[in-house]
Amino acid sequence: MISARSQSLLRWLLIGEWRAHPVRALVAIAAIAIGVALGYAIHLINAAAYNEFSAAIQSLSGQADLQVRGTQALMDEAVYARVAARREVAVASPVLEVDAGIPGRREALKVIGIDIFSSAAIAPDLVGLPAEDKPYDTLADDAVFLSPAAMTWLGVKQGERLEVRIGTRLVSLRVAGGLVRARAGQRIAVMDIGSAQWRLDRIGRLSRIDLKLATGVNHGAFRETLARELQPAHVISVPQDEEARTANMSRAYRVNLNVLALVALFTGAFLVFSTQALSVIRRRSQLALLRVIGMTRRQMLLQILLEGSSLGVLGSLLGLAGGYLMAAGALRLFGGDLGGGYFPGVQPVARFAPLAAGVFFLLGTAAAVLGCIGPAWEAARAKPAHALKSGAEDTVLARLSTPWPALICIATGTVMTQLPPVFELALFGYLAIALLLIGGIALMPRVASLVFSLLSARTPRTPLAMLSIARLANAPNQASIALAGVLSSFSLMVAMAIMVASFRVSLDDWLSQVLPADLYVRSAASGNTAGLSLAEQDAIAGITGVRQAHFLRQSQLILDPARPSVALIARPIDVSNPGKALPLIGDALTDEATLQGRMPIWISEAIVDLYGYRVGADATLTIAGKPRGFVVAGIWRDYARQAGAIQIRLSDYRVLSGDQQVNDAALWLEAGASAEQISTALRQLPFGDALEASEPGEIRAISLRIFDRSFAVTYLLEAVAVVIGLFGIAATFSAQTLARAKEFGMLRHVGVLRRQILAMLAIEGTLLTLLGIAVGFVLGGAISLILVFVVNPQSFHWTMQLHLPVLLLMTIASLLLISAALTALIAGRYAVSQDAVRAVREDW
Repeated sequence: MISARSQSLLRWLLIGEWRAHPVRALVAIAAIAIGVALGYAIHLINAAAYNEFSAAIQSLSGQADLQVRGTQALMDEAVYARVAARREVAVASPVLEVDAGIPGRREALKVIGIDIFSSAAIAPDLVGLPAEDKPYDTLADDAVFLSPAAMTWLGVKQGERLEVRIGTRLVSLRVAGGLVRARAGQRIAVMDIGSAQWRLDRIGRLSRIDLKLATGVNHGAFRETLARELQPAHVISVPQDEEARTANMSRAYRVNLNVLALVALFTGAFLVFSTQALSVIRRRSQLALLRVIGMTRRQMLLQILLEGSSLGVLGSLLGLAGGYLMAAGALRLFGGDLGGGYFPGVQPVARFAPLAAGVFFLLGTAAAVLGCIGPAWEAARAKPAHALKSGAEDTVLARLSTPWPALICIATGTVMTQLPPVFELALFGYLAIALLLIGGIALMPRVASLVFSLLSARTPRTPLAMLSIARLANAPNQASIALAGVLSSFSLMVAMAIMVASFRVSLDDWLSQVLPADLYVRSAASGNTAGLSLAEQDAIAGITGVRQAHFLRQSQLILDPARPSVALIARPIDVSNPGKALPLIGDALTDEATLQGRMPIWISEAIVDLYGYRVGADATLTIAGKPRGFVVAGIWRDYARQAGAIQIRLSDYRVLSGDQQVNDAALWLEAGASAEQISTALRQLPFGDALEASEPGEIRAISLRIFDRSFAVTYLLEAVAVVIGLFGIAATFSAQTLARAKEFGMLRHVGVLRRQILAMLAIEGTLLTLLGIAVGFVLGGAISLILVFVVNPQSFHWTMQLHLPVLLLMTIASLLLISAALTALIAGRYAVSQDAVRAVREDW
């Protein structure tokens, strides 16, 4: 136990230190607060969006015990009679879900067809509320019921008409009422299922069947029995599986954002270390005097730890408050997607999360404590007699020059880059980045000593240059502390800038490969109701000026009930030259003899990682309710579908499915024909009003804007890391300058002018920052390799090309260099303004 007298002494010393240097304490507190605030805000935003999205899914499933789905988006309704007749089933509710395109809108409206009698027993939230004088509107063939959010979004009221795009025709529906139990922000529409099948051109098709089992039925056993009977054309799941699929798909994105947020906290820990270490150096003789008059080593250790932990506690508390306010504001202004697009159509609200708050509070406090453990231990074990002498401050940090811990960290991090993901997360990749960063910073004393010693031997014999470089060469440990904040923030900024630039350039190149045509045409901007019949396809291909027309059909296919559906894309592909249509990676089967009469498919990188498919291997896909055999003919890069995609020849797909419709058309134009002329010709077709034509440049620009929006949070976190690094420079140079007041006083005694001392400080600041920038480029480049070639493939299942944004990096490095030099000058003005006699009085 600590006595009351000791507690009073610790408090008195703590308050005295804060009074003496309030700005340094505030900077350290701000760094911790920013890191905690960003991490907590991102957690609250993602948690609120995911929880609201899960609640919305539950409201659609209601009280269903099991759900029957087809392996494709739609299944034959004949299975309904088989399932409903089972004695174990108390209620079977057929459901049809369609994402209908809305004219003039870029987003689709989810239209749900239900049987109101069975749905009332399973999902009563989906039953619409008709007008009092029209009670049978729930069964009317043109009636649709909208949620409040859908009414607001579409700008329609009860009794008005709503048009949806089905293929190339518009279907007019009457808004018969609302869905009073729909969740806030949930944009859905509900119709009678028979009306929906007819009006939405889905005769005889269902999306799923919700089952409520009879009392006493063993759910697990019945699920297995039903699955055996209905396989392979159907999958049996529970409503929670849909939530799990969404969680799995968005998990890597959410983890990456949280890790990026903790970058600021990581940088803040180094800032606390540098400020506390320099504080110990500056007060070395004072702390030794306290030891002489009776303070024990344990009390000294507690004192320094108390100073650091108090910074962490205050910073964490401020960060939690700021994080909550940031989350509430971001959710109100931007919604819950944060650019990721995983949680559309929900309106989440920030709610205080005590457990998460406790975790981030502990993280912030731990970061501060870890940052001051080294200085605290050194202060406690220092010998008072030696510490009372001036001129040996750099020996306090002598342990920092030991290279072995740093080399062990770097070696361990390098090994971790070769380890596989854990639960499809690049956990070892993140650990490797942290270890490389710690190891690189820990090596800085050796690097600083070597660089400045070599520079000292080649320095022009001018007094200021000699004094500046001699100081840096003979005090490499203090120089390394000054570099810690700069290096941690700048190297992480370099790594993130390279990763984002690599992704953006790779995406741009990929779009150029997958958009080779001159014009692209479809009948709906969004949703799954876009469609062109054979006659409409012939009309488009026959337009004067169209040299060639390729058509594409996209649908969804379930390969694993526990994972999201994969995209099944049918398009013309030349087996002998698939690279003409696909951005292939590695070898591909291009010989018909190798295929041996089997139908080929081409899979995205995600299919390789998630399902283990390989080139040349056999694969079985269930299409149109029947298992079909294929051979994997190649692997292609896909940045659009994280869950995976499979491409098949359009001719093969039509033979297997009997489906003749397509979603999109790609047009190559004859010489002399312009995209504008063809667009005009398309509008003159009988169904031309339904068509939307876009040039590749438009699609590429829209895609890149979506990319930039998705990485807006990343850009913000990069900027925060740089700001914290500048805070670190300011705090470090200020503390070092104050600690060297006696040195400057002695220089003034021997005739050195004030402006010469300021010039010397500017030279030191510039050289230190130059070294930090140079090492930051090397360390950040190494970390970027992990991000590009380890973290991204393991988290999102795609690869990319490395690209260096040289101009951006040079600009930021120049700004950092100028800021560091100015900061050193500003910090030095106070130190050299003191009276020269008073500055060296302690040494007399």
